[in-house]
Amino acid sequence: MNKPAKNTICLWYDGDAEEAARFYAETFPDSSVGAVHLAPGDFPSGKKGDVLTVEFTVMGIPC
Repeated sequence: MNKPAKNTICLWYDGDAEEAARFYAETFPDSSVGAVHLAPGDFPSGKKGDVLTVEFTVMGIPC
């Protein structure tokens, strides 16, 4: 049975979040990129298809 994480990391990027998550996943052990959530339509500061959030794990800690 998996234990719940004791910590969660929250990082904020004004762009390039997916690239940053992939960098962490390639750099640190026990790290991976999960779901990438894209904008379903245009919004005031962006456009359809822009990355809104990225779920990833760094050294076993969810981000």
